[in-house]
Amino acid sequence: MDINQLEVLVAVAQEKSFSRAAEVLHRTQPAVSQAIRRLEQEVGEKLFDRSSKDGTLTSAGEVLLDYAKQMLNLRRTAQIAVKELRDLHQGKVSISANEHTVFYLLPMIQEFRRRYPLIKVEVTRGVASRIPTEVMAREVELGIISFKPNDESVKSTPVAWDELALIVAPTHPLAKKSSVSIKELGMESFIAHNAPSPYRDKVIESFEKYRTPLNIAIELPSLEAIKILVEKGIGIALVPKLTAEAEISSGTLKALSVNEMKLERRLHIIYRRNSELSHAAKMFLQLVREKQTE
Repeated sequence: MDINQLEVLVAVAQEKSFSRAAEVLHRTQPAVSQAIRRLEQEVGEKLFDRSSKDGTLTSAGEVLLDYAKQMLNLRRTAQIAVKELRDLHQGKVSISANEHTVFYLLPMIQEFRRRYPLIKVEVTRGVASRIPTEVMAREVELGIISFKPNDESVKSTPVAWDELALIVAPTHPLAKKSSVSIKELGMESFIAHNAPSPYRDKVIESFEKYRTPLNIAIELPSLEAIKILVEKGIGIALVPKLTAEAEISSGTLKALSVNEMKLERRLHIIYRRNSELSHAAKMFLQLVREKQTE
Protein backbone atom coordinates (compact mmCIF):
# COMPACT_ATOMS: atom_id res chain seq x y z
CA MET A 1 0.00 0.00 0.00
CA ASP A 2 1.67 3.19 -1.21
CA ILE A 3 1.61 6.31 0.98
CA ASN A 4 0.90 8.41 -2.12
CA GLN A 5 -2.20 6.33 -2.84
CA LEU A 6 -3.45 7.03 0.68
CA GLU A 7 -2.80 10.72 0.09
CA VAL A 8 -5.01 10.54 -3.01
CA LEU A 9 -7.73 8.75 -1.04
CA VAL A 10 -7.78 11.49 1.60
CA ALA A 11 -7.81 14.25 -1.02
CA VAL A 12 -10.73 12.75 -2.96
CA ALA A 13 -12.68 12.18 0.25
CA GLN A 14 -12.06 15.75 1.44
CA GLU A 15 -12.78 17.40 -1.93
CA LYS A 16 -15.65 15.01 -2.73
CA SER A 17 -14.48 15.10 -6.32
CA PHE A 18 -11.82 13.32 -8.37
CA SER A 19 -11.24 16.43 -10.49
CA ARG A 20 -10.86 18.82 -7.56
CA ALA A 21 -8.56 16.34 -5.79
CA ALA A 22 -6.42 16.26 -8.94
CA GLU A 23 -6.12 20.06 -8.82
CA VAL A 24 -5.16 20.04 -5.13
CA LEU A 25 -2.55 17.32 -5.70
CA HIS A 26 -1.31 18.91 -8.93
CA ARG A 27 -1.99 15.71 -10.86
CA THR A 28 -4.19 14.76 -13.78
CA GLN A 29 -7.61 13.31 -13.13
CA PRO A 30 -6.71 9.99 -14.87
CA ALA A 31 -3.69 9.67 -12.55
CA VAL A 32 -5.93 10.16 -9.49
CA SER A 33 -8.46 7.62 -10.78
CA GLN A 34 -5.69 5.11 -11.48
CA ALA A 35 -4.27 5.53 -7.93
CA ILE A 36 -7.71 4.80 -6.44
CA ARG A 37 -8.19 1.74 -8.70
CA ARG A 38 -4.83 0.32 -7.62
CA LEU A 39 -5.71 0.92 -3.98
CA GLU A 40 -9.05 -0.85 -4.45
CA GLN A 41 -7.27 -3.79 -6.07
CA GLU A 42 -4.91 -4.06 -3.10
CA VAL A 43 -7.65 -4.03 -0.44
CA GLY A 44 -10.09 -6.03 -2.57
CA GLU A 45 -12.95 -3.61 -1.95
CA LYS A 46 -14.56 -0.65 -3.70
CA LEU A 47 -13.71 2.54 -1.85
CA PHE A 48 -16.00 5.01 -3.60
CA ASP A 49 -19.61 4.74 -4.80
CA ARG A 50 -19.18 5.39 -8.51
CA SER A 51 -22.92 6.02 -8.94
CA SER A 52 -22.58 9.09 -6.74
CA LYS A 53 -21.26 12.33 -8.21
CA ASP A 54 -19.87 13.70 -4.95
CA GLY A 55 -17.22 11.06 -4.19
CA THR A 56 -19.20 9.23 -1.53
CA LEU A 57 -17.13 6.64 0.35
CA THR A 58 -18.24 3.05 0.77
CA SER A 59 -18.08 1.41 4.18
CA ALA A 60 -14.66 0.00 3.28
CA GLY A 61 -13.60 3.46 2.13
CA GLU A 62 -14.64 4.99 5.46
CA VAL A 63 -12.56 2.44 7.39
CA LEU A 64 -9.50 2.89 5.19
CA LEU A 65 -9.82 6.70 5.27
CA ASP A 66 -9.40 6.71 9.04
CA TYR A 67 -6.20 4.66 8.84
CA ALA A 68 -4.97 6.74 5.90
CA LYS A 69 -5.27 9.94 7.94
CA GLN A 70 -3.41 8.33 10.84
CA MET A 71 -0.58 7.22 8.56
CA LEU A 72 -0.30 10.64 6.91
CA ASN A 73 -0.24 12.30 10.33
CA LEU A 74 2.46 9.87 11.43
CA ARG A 75 4.49 10.75 8.35
CA ARG A 76 4.09 14.45 9.14
CA THR A 77 5.16 13.87 12.74
CA ALA A 78 8.21 11.91 11.58
CA GLN A 79 9.18 14.70 9.19
CA ILE A 80 8.91 17.29 11.96
CA ALA A 81 10.99 15.12 14.32
CA VAL A 82 13.71 14.72 11.70
CA LYS A 83 13.67 18.46 10.99
CA GLU A 84 14.05 19.25 14.68
CA LEU A 85 16.94 16.82 14.91
CA ARG A 86 18.51 18.52 11.93
CA ASP A 87 18.00 21.92 13.53
CA LEU A 88 19.99 20.76 16.55
CA HIS A 89 22.91 20.35 14.18
CA GLN A 90 22.40 23.71 12.50
CA GLY A 91 20.45 25.87 14.93
CA LYS A 92 21.14 28.59 17.45
CA VAL A 93 19.98 29.53 20.94
CA SER A 94 20.03 33.28 21.64
CA ILE A 95 20.22 34.59 25.22
CA SER A 96 20.47 38.04 26.75
CA ALA A 97 22.33 38.54 30.05
CA ASN A 98 24.08 41.36 31.85
CA GLU A 99 27.60 41.39 33.27
CA HIS A 100 26.39 39.75 36.47
CA THR A 101 23.97 37.08 35.27
CA VAL A 102 26.21 35.89 32.42
CA PHE A 103 28.33 34.10 35.03
CA TYR A 104 25.40 31.78 35.77
CA LEU A 105 25.37 30.82 32.09
CA LEU A 106 29.01 29.76 31.82
CA PRO A 107 28.69 26.19 33.24
CA MET A 108 25.36 25.79 31.42
CA ILE A 109 26.95 26.71 28.12
CA GLN A 110 29.82 24.33 28.77
CA GLU A 111 27.42 21.40 29.32
CA PHE A 112 25.13 22.41 26.45
CA ARG A 113 28.07 22.51 24.04
CA ARG A 114 29.18 19.10 25.26
CA ARG A 115 25.76 17.67 24.41
CA TYR A 116 25.12 19.66 21.23
CA PRO A 117 28.51 20.69 19.82
CA LEU A 118 27.13 21.98 16.52
CA ILE A 119 24.59 24.35 18.04
CA LYS A 120 25.65 27.98 18.22
CA VAL A 121 25.12 29.71 21.58
CA GLU A 122 24.79 33.46 21.13
CA VAL A 123 24.81 35.56 24.31
CA THR A 124 24.26 39.29 23.94
CA ARG A 125 24.98 41.80 26.67
CA GLY A 126 21.80 43.50 27.82
CA VAL A 127 20.77 46.01 30.45
CA ALA A 128 18.89 44.10 33.17
CA SER A 129 15.79 46.29 33.04
CA ARG A 130 15.54 45.94 29.25
CA ILE A 131 16.08 42.20 28.92
CA PRO A 132 12.35 41.34 29.28
CA THR A 133 11.62 43.84 26.50
CA GLU A 134 14.24 42.20 24.28
CA VAL A 135 12.64 38.81 24.90
CA MET A 136 9.14 40.08 24.06
CA ALA A 137 10.45 41.85 20.95
CA ARG A 138 11.90 38.50 19.80
CA GLU A 139 15.41 39.95 19.72
CA VAL A 140 16.44 36.92 21.79
CA GLU A 141 14.63 33.76 22.88
CA LEU A 142 15.85 33.57 26.48
CA GLY A 143 16.99 36.03 29.12
CA ILE A 144 18.75 35.74 32.49
CA ILE A 145 17.84 38.39 35.06
CA SER A 146 18.15 38.86 38.83
CA PHE A 147 14.52 39.82 39.45
CA LYS A 148 11.06 38.50 38.63
CA PRO A 149 9.45 40.52 35.82
CA ASN A 150 5.96 41.94 36.29
CA ASP A 151 4.92 41.40 32.67
CA GLU A 152 2.43 38.50 32.54
CA SER A 153 3.40 37.75 28.94
CA VAL A 154 6.89 36.78 30.12
CA LYS A 155 7.34 33.31 31.60
CA SER A 156 9.80 33.33 34.50
CA THR A 157 11.54 30.33 36.06
CA PRO A 158 13.78 30.74 39.16
CA VAL A 159 17.12 29.03 38.58
CA ALA A 160 19.67 30.06 41.23
CA TRP A 161 20.42 32.20 44.27
CA ASP A 162 23.24 34.71 44.45
CA GLU A 163 24.50 36.83 47.34
CA LEU A 164 26.66 39.85 47.91
CA ALA A 165 30.23 38.98 48.87
CA LEU A 166 33.14 41.07 50.08
CA ILE A 167 36.22 40.05 48.06
CA VAL A 168 39.78 40.72 49.17
CA ALA A 169 43.24 39.61 48.12
CA PRO A 170 44.58 36.53 49.98
CA THR A 171 47.30 38.75 51.48
CA HIS A 172 44.82 41.30 52.86
CA PRO A 173 44.52 41.37 56.69
CA LEU A 174 40.78 40.62 56.41
CA ALA A 175 41.46 37.43 54.44
CA LYS A 176 41.89 35.50 57.68
CA LYS A 177 38.24 36.10 58.57
CA SER A 178 35.04 34.54 57.22
CA SER A 179 32.84 37.51 58.11
CA VAL A 180 33.20 41.15 59.14
CA SER A 181 31.00 43.96 60.37
CA ILE A 182 30.45 47.21 58.48
CA LYS A 183 32.26 49.08 61.25
CA GLU A 184 35.48 47.22 60.36
CA LEU A 185 35.33 48.55 56.80
CA GLY A 186 35.37 52.29 57.51
CA MET A 187 39.09 52.62 56.76
CA GLU A 188 39.17 50.39 53.68
CA SER A 189 39.52 51.55 50.07
CA PHE A 190 36.72 50.17 47.89
CA ILE A 191 36.74 49.45 44.18
CA ALA A 192 33.19 49.84 42.87
CA HIS A 193 31.25 49.30 39.66
CA ASN A 194 30.11 52.67 38.31
CA ALA A 195 26.78 51.42 36.91
CA PRO A 196 23.66 52.13 39.00
CA SER A 197 22.15 48.98 40.52
CA PRO A 198 19.94 47.89 43.44
CA TYR A 199 23.02 46.25 45.01
CA ARG A 200 24.95 49.54 44.93
CA ASP A 201 22.05 51.49 46.44
CA LYS A 202 21.61 48.98 49.28
CA VAL A 203 25.33 49.03 50.07
CA ILE A 204 25.34 52.82 50.32
CA GLU A 205 22.21 52.75 52.49
CA SER A 206 23.75 50.15 54.83
CA PHE A 207 26.92 52.18 55.38
CA GLU A 208 24.83 55.29 56.06
CA LYS A 209 22.60 53.37 58.46
CA TYR A 210 25.58 52.22 60.54
CA ARG A 211 27.29 55.63 60.21
CA THR A 212 30.39 54.17 58.64
CA PRO A 213 32.37 55.95 55.89
CA LEU A 214 32.26 54.24 52.50
CA ASN A 215 35.52 55.15 50.79
CA ILE A 216 35.07 54.44 47.09
CA ALA A 217 38.59 55.06 45.82
CA ILE A 218 38.17 53.62 42.31
CA GLU A 219 35.16 53.18 40.04
CA LEU A 220 35.32 50.91 37.00
CA PRO A 221 32.87 49.80 34.28
CA SER A 222 33.86 46.12 34.45
CA LEU A 223 33.59 43.41 37.10
CA GLU A 224 36.58 41.64 35.56
CA ALA A 225 38.69 44.78 35.98
CA ILE A 226 37.50 45.16 39.58
CA LYS A 227 38.55 41.59 40.41
CA ILE A 228 42.00 42.11 38.87
CA LEU A 229 42.69 45.18 41.01
CA VAL A 230 41.43 43.41 44.14
CA GLU A 231 43.76 40.48 43.39
CA LYS A 232 46.64 42.96 43.17
CA GLY A 233 45.77 44.34 46.62
CA ILE A 234 44.76 47.79 45.35
CA GLY A 235 41.49 47.69 47.28
CA ILE A 236 38.51 45.54 48.26
CA ALA A 237 35.10 45.20 46.62
CA LEU A 238 31.53 44.11 47.16
CA VAL A 239 30.34 42.02 44.22
CA PRO A 240 27.75 39.32 43.48
CA LYS A 241 29.46 36.14 44.66
CA LEU A 242 28.53 34.33 41.44
CA THR A 243 30.81 36.65 39.48
CA ALA A 244 33.91 35.68 41.51
CA GLU A 245 33.37 31.96 42.13
CA ALA A 246 36.24 30.90 39.84
CA GLU A 247 38.75 33.14 41.62
CA ILE A 248 37.45 32.15 45.05
CA SER A 249 37.79 28.46 44.16
CA SER A 250 41.32 28.93 42.82
CA GLY A 251 42.39 30.94 45.87
CA THR A 252 43.27 34.16 44.04
CA LEU A 253 40.48 35.92 45.93
CA LYS A 254 38.98 35.43 49.38
CA ALA A 255 35.24 35.96 49.95
CA LEU A 256 33.78 37.20 53.22
CA SER A 257 30.25 37.98 54.33
CA VAL A 258 29.30 41.32 55.85
CA ASN A 259 27.13 40.74 58.92
CA GLU A 260 24.81 43.68 58.33
CA MET A 261 24.41 43.05 54.58
CA LYS A 262 22.87 39.65 53.92
CA LEU A 263 21.80 40.60 50.43
CA GLU A 264 20.49 37.75 48.30
CA ARG A 265 18.92 37.79 44.87
CA ARG A 266 17.14 35.08 42.89
CA LEU A 267 18.15 34.62 39.28
CA HIS A 268 15.43 33.86 36.73
CA ILE A 269 15.47 32.56 33.18
CA ILE A 270 12.72 34.18 31.12
CA TYR A 271 11.04 33.58 27.76
CA ARG A 272 7.82 34.47 25.95
CA ARG A 273 4.85 32.78 27.60
CA ASN A 274 2.65 32.11 24.55
CA SER A 275 5.27 31.54 21.89
CA GLU A 276 6.82 28.40 20.45
CA LEU A 277 10.53 28.24 21.26
CA SER A 278 13.09 26.78 18.89
CA HIS A 279 14.07 23.20 19.60
CA ALA A 280 17.55 24.41 20.62
CA ALA A 281 16.05 26.82 23.19
CA LYS A 282 13.81 24.06 24.55
CA MET A 283 16.86 21.83 25.02
CA PHE A 284 18.67 24.64 26.84
CA LEU A 285 15.70 25.06 29.19
CA GLN A 286 15.62 21.32 29.76
CA LEU A 287 19.30 21.40 30.73
CA VAL A 288 18.66 24.27 33.17
CA ARG A 289 15.85 22.30 34.83
CA GLU A 290 18.02 19.18 35.06
CA LYS A 291 20.74 21.15 36.85
CA GLN A 292 18.19 22.46 39.36
CA THR A 293 17.32 18.91 40.46
CA GLU A 294 20.92 17.74 40.84
